[in-house]
Amino acid sequence: MSAARYERVLVKLSGEALMGDADYGIDPAMLKRVAGELVEISSLGVQVAVVIGGGNIFRGAGLARAGMDRVTADQMGMLATVMNSLAMQDAVESLGAYARVMSAIRINEVCEDYVRRRAVRHLEKGRIVIFAAGIGNPFFTTDSAASLRAIEIGADLLLKATKVNGVYSDDPVRNPAATRYDKLSYDRVLDDRLAVMDATAIVLCRDNRLPLRVFNLNNAGDLPRVVRGEEVGTLVTHD
Repeated sequence: MSAARYERVLVKLSGEALMGDADYGIDPAMLKRVAGELVEISSLGVQVAVVIGGGNIFRGAGLARAGMDRVTADQMGMLATVMNSLAMQDAVESLGAYARVMSAIRINEVCEDYVRRRAVRHLEKGRIVIFAAGIGNPFFTTDSAASLRAIEIGADLLLKATKVNGVYSDDPVRNPAATRYDKLSYDRVLDDRLAVMDATAIVLCRDNRLPLRVFNLNNAGDLPRVVRGEEVGTLVTHD
């Protein structure tokens, strides 16, 4: 087993990634597979943090468009991320590893509050740390939360899991002629409005010189390959 290239990474998972082939909720088989890859990269000596969205249960922006108060809708979305995070914690620990869920909103009966220094200490002890509830405020996506937490904990790389193998010039599902990029700058992503992460998340990464690797979660084994330094997906950097 080859050595890992990175010391500390943050993996951003969408809530939809946990659905597998289902239409709603969590697919146990998909949850177990993703947990297995997180445990695998942790076993390489990598300190692993995770941010999971909540779109498989509730999506705040969608509820707001349907007429719900945006703040209430986003708070429901935050709670959905807590549910997904607890599921991932359980899946990781069922594989013999250790995990901690840390929430940006106070919900002490089920998980810890997010405290940066405590999160770093968990990582240093080899625990997989799962950040829940976004940043604790409405109007911010879990993409922005992933960028912010990665910067706060001093991650070497932010890994964005998607359904395609990198960043394309257009939606490759609708446009088979779309071009896949091996490497991009953050400015190019912003200027061309490429669908990578929301603009706030991209600017946070750019201004803090945090590299981002976009890869396909559905390709089993791609996450460990990225951590070992293989050129998988698309790398987005400041230059």
